[in-house]
Amino acid sequence: MTLQQLRFVRETVRQGLSLTEAAHALYISQPGISKQIKELEGELGVQIFARHGKRFTGLTEPGKAILEVIERLLIEAENLRETAREFAGAGTGGLTIATTHTQARYALPRVVHAFRARFPGVRLSLLQGSPTQIAALVLRGEANVAIATEALDLHPGLLALPGYHWSHCVIVPAGHPLADVERLSLEELARYPVVTYSTEFAGRTHIDRAFQAKGLTLEPVLAALDADVIKTYVEIGLGVGIIAAMAFDPLHDRALRSIDASHLFESNTTRVAVRRGAYLRGYVYDFIELFSPQLTRDAIRTAIAGAGDMYEL
Repeated sequence: MTLQQLRFVRETVRQGLSLTEAAHALYISQPGISKQIKELEGELGVQIFARHGKRFTGLTEPGKAILEVIERLLIEAENLRETAREFAGAGTGGLTIATTHTQARYALPRVVHAFRARFPGVRLSLLQGSPTQIAALVLRGEANVAIATEALDLHPGLLALPGYHWSHCVIVPAGHPLADVERLSLEELARYPVVTYSTEFAGRTHIDRAFQAKGLTLEPVLAALDADVIKTYVEIGLGVGIIAAMAFDPLHDRALRSIDASHLFESNTTRVAVRRGAYLRGYVYDFIELFSPQLTRDAIRTAIAGAGDMYEL
């Protein structure tokens, strides 16, 4: 039994049971993967994959149990390497953060700047995507940390901790009738076409829920992935915008006006997530604490030890 064989099994499952796609992902021939999986099954004495001819059709019952063990073993193998790197090259290495555009654009610049000053030898990468894509990147080990508002707490394989709370605001062009409203109501807002986030992003569920609770229909004239796009279309008069309050910058968004909407929509929680069981190098803890000061090394370790589901801001 080799780690390579275990990786072949895991990648085949990740690629929807396609040996061809697994071979492409691992830069190896398809017959090579097939042979190694058969050898592993022979050594274990059970079939991991159900087959129809030469095609894999699913995991057998023993295969499902074996896959869980394989996932743990491969995580521990990576943990072994990370532990060695921690002592062999303190202050060097790589850190990959998976996050949304809003977090990367508005919440992370100060953190990245401070982290780079503290750890100049660490290669820092930002991967952007939807919350679902972000969660998958960390679960697959392709990113160390996920930062997003939606979805991260829905995956048992992730330890998702609350980073900070934030609210939405409404944005309108200068001179818009809503700009002079002292305390905006949903009824007033619903009279205008709305531009806001796509359903997966930035607390959109709270926006929808607020309209539904009032018996109002929200059908945005445009749904976008990030606040910069929303602001662009509000500025040209397509509609009024609903964005994360942090995304409005009075210095740069001079053609727009921001209206407080914290009383209209539930507050949102941006979470920081790591893969359960993964070894975190020291600088990973530091990055998380720079992002959210209450998430100290001790707090994270306590959560990893089993208190994570109860941890709240």
